[in-house]
Amino acid sequence: MDETRNQPPASHTPASHPPASAITEWTDTYFKRTKEAVGKFGDKKVTYAIFMRRPVVCAPRLAIEWLEAVARERGFDLDIVLNYPEGKWVGAGEPILYITGSFYHLVDTETIILQKLGPACVGAYNAFTMCADLPKTAFLAMEARHCAGTEMEEMMAYAASVGSDRAKRKVGAKGFIGNATDATAHFFGQKKGMGTMPHALIGYAGSTVRAAEMFHETFPELPLTVLVDYFGREVTDALEVCRRFPGLAAQGKLAVRLDTPGGRFLEGLDPPGSYAVLERHAPHSIRGYRDETQLRYLIGTGVSAAAIHFMREKLDEAGFPAVKIVASSGFGPAKCRLMAEANAPVDIIGTGSYLPERWTETYATADIIEYDGEKRVKVGREFLFRK
Repeated sequence: MDETRNQPPASHTPASHPPASAITEWTDTYFKRTKEAVGKFGDKKVTYAIFMRRPVVCAPRLAIEWLEAVARERGFDLDIVLNYPEGKWVGAGEPILYITGSFYHLVDTETIILQKLGPACVGAYNAFTMCADLPKTAFLAMEARHCAGTEMEEMMAYAASVGSDRAKRKVGAKGFIGNATDATAHFFGQKKGMGTMPHALIGYAGSTVRAAEMFHETFPELPLTVLVDYFGREVTDALEVCRRFPGLAAQGKLAVRLDTPGGRFLEGLDPPGSYAVLERHAPHSIRGYRDETQLRYLIGTGVSAAAIHFMREKLDEAGFPAVKIVASSGFGPAKCRLMAEANAPVDIIGTGSYLPERWTETYATADIIEYDGEKRVKVGREFLFRK
């Protein structure tokens, strides 16, 4: 793997967030009080073992870089043993890394280390599974609007890049080709974020075709991806855009993006029609038992597998086989898995849904396993000792 691919550009200077001077404001109070007690009774050299309770893909860089910056600011020696390189599979309960250093200087960093490690590892796992399930589909990370602030945005973009790289290595997947914002584009080897238009531009323009014209006139050098669900006429508006830009359509520089809300079917579909579409293209996907969520992904409202097949049919029938289909709206690992089973002909998926649905799964845990070289840990956590 290219070692420089996921590094920030030279103009980007990573900062320690929070800086060492502010850690006491953001850490658990019992860690602060422990720090005061250790300062009074004497420091010890300790080793922390950090693990997670579920399988993950190792994504430790942001946590490690932050801790190394804190060590430099505070002026103490730090030894980090990373048991699993970035992008490797880690089993539940397996120590991801060991951190050795001054108890006095490390004790109040635990809260923030866990914040920066756990969610990134779960996000990387989810990104990997999506990319591996749909290896021929490119992904665009659209997590920014779903994040609780810019630190989380950075963490999730990093996680997507780690999971994507693993899928590229393991199954030759296309993976994530970029993301929505400039600040985190470097994780995907890009200088700028990617994207064309929100629904607001279509509302402003008054028609889907006019919005496409405005975008193309403003950015004539860029490929054109047009949202087609604003007026509930996905097929009609998609074909009108194709006829308006036949050159781009023939060159494969035009894409239609499906973002149909879950409250209605894509234009021209209903439950029987959706079943019929999958009978034509992927009959195996609707054989046997499916729960309600799986059925919704396959033949339900919103952006279903049937909707994507139906749009592909209509584009091909109208003579636009080179026009690409971009799909968004609720694409997480489970939905991507069903899209793979249904052979959905989607070229690009925009997703912010690799953010874990169950946030409790992101919790990393740290335990001290050595005090001045003597092994000691609470009963039940002996599995964390170095082997």
